[in-house]
Amino acid sequence: MSALSGALGALLKLVFEMINNYGLAIIIFTILVKLALYPLTRAQTKSMKEMQHVQPMIKQLQEKYKDNQQLMQQKVMEVYKEHKINPAAGCLPILIQMPILIGLFNVLREPVKYVFKSQAAYDAINTSFMWITDLAKPDVVLLGGFEMPWILPILAALTTYFASAMMNAKTPKTDKKDPTQMTQMMMLYMLPLMILWWGKTFPAGLTLYWVVSNVFQIAQQYIIMRPEKS
Repeated sequence: MSALSGALGALLKLVFEMINNYGLAIIIFTILVKLALYPLTRAQTKSMKEMQHVQPMIKQLQEKYKDNQQLMQQKVMEVYKEHKINPAAGCLPILIQMPILIGLFNVLREPVKYVFKSQAAYDAINTSFMWITDLAKPDVVLLGGFEMPWILPILAALTTYFASAMMNAKTPKTDKKDPTQMTQMMMLYMLPLMILWWGKTFPAGLTLYWVVSNVFQIAQQYIIMRPEKS
């Protein structure tokens, strides 16, 4: 993981050296990484779209064979085979992306270690960006003596919600009492709140990456999931 973080850190440093603006470098770096991961994201989203297409048939089979689970599973697999769907196909892109996401988190949480290689080199650059005075520190505001999440954490929470809501809207629905769907609905609201609260401790540079990544993901999902013109 350290080697992957080092490679990603080298990419961020290269982008920074080209434009000499750390905040803008993070934005461009995020877009480059998301573009590199686009084939995996597209495969995952397409798999979900295919599952959505056959879901009415699956639901009918679940109702018809609800008293015979073994036969129901057999019929469901026949539908998948007929439509050339691999139920596990949507999981593989996620598994491949996880090490990369962890590496990105390490790079933006510890830029001195993975990007600039020394504290002196990091201290020598301008880490301000727009209203943020230091991307190495959290974007917070003092209210009543307490540090509260400010603009970037709020944007991170909102974009996380919209990205999750868009994905959840495209997820096939079966039973509202299904534990998996109940968990998805709970996370739809809990994850943005967690991101909001974490934002008051994360470096603003890491929160900026999260916001840009979410915006890019929303755009990707819209393009991939839009109905195909006949």
